[in-house]
Amino acid sequence: MKKEIGFIGLGIMGKPMSKNLLKAGYSLVVCDINLYAVEELVEAGAQKAISPKEVAQRTGIIFTMLPNSPHVKEVVLDKDGILEGAKEGTILVDLSSIAPKVSRELFNICKEKGVVMLDAPVSGGEPKAINASLSIMVGGPEDAFESVKEILYKMGASVILVGDTGSGNVTKLANQMIVALNIAAMSEALVLAAKAGVDPEKVYQAIRGGLAGSVVLDAKAPMVLKRNYNPGFRIELHIKDLLNALDTAHEIGVPVPLTAQILEIMQALKADGKTCNDHGGIIQFYEKLAHIEIGLKG
Repeated sequence: MKKEIGFIGLGIMGKPMSKNLLKAGYSLVVCDINLYAVEELVEAGAQKAISPKEVAQRTGIIFTMLPNSPHVKEVVLDKDGILEGAKEGTILVDLSSIAPKVSRELFNICKEKGVVMLDAPVSGGEPKAINASLSIMVGGPEDAFESVKEILYKMGASVILVGDTGSGNVTKLANQMIVALNIAAMSEALVLAAKAGVDPEKVYQAIRGGLAGSVVLDAKAPMVLKRNYNPGFRIELHIKDLLNALDTAHEIGVPVPLTAQILEIMQALKADGKTCNDHGGIIQFYEKLAHIEIGLKG
């Protein structure tokens, strides 16, 4: 029997990731404010806990998958939080995408309690969470990483230790900058094609095998051609990541003008009430400017 582990945060990403751990044979203790999600995991074979503290009391390895820095700090530090129940030697793996400085802050607080924390944000969205093919970028001590690497490979196809604590989230910010700008470039190109009277679906098929082809293009072009903006990965979450990217860049004196530009495009979509759209919905900004809607005919 594999070691019992904890999982806190059963949202769009956390739910399928925890289910993959169950399929891999791990005994799982789960916790979330969404009790329906908890019951779904219990039906799949997990055990439920009423608080992060209880999860920590019952397990030695804990995964968290939460929306942003304040949520992670609350789950780790508050009354009935992880550190209230964690034993010395516990490994906490935060899969959330948060500010690198918060990861480093939490690492130091956990260390005082004898708990080792890794920051291990993921990339790939819901589809790759479901089929366990996520890219997982990890920051923290190598010995702790080696202790959990096998488990991480049950959720991801790529698991890389990129450096010290906070490095995982720096890497994720770089990832999110590239993804956002790829989607923006695709959007500009497909709207141009449509406005010029060329079928954007045929444009996509023609360019996907060349230098312009990418994982982002193949993931998002079919969705936007069908006008399918169901997340996926919500625009509001990408805004959060890009705000963290700008804050981090400004702290260390790195200009990121293209990231600032795409962030403002997303803020315009937020003002338009589209923050719950998949980030492929960025194309709607360009459609509005060009007075055209793309999409498959028929």
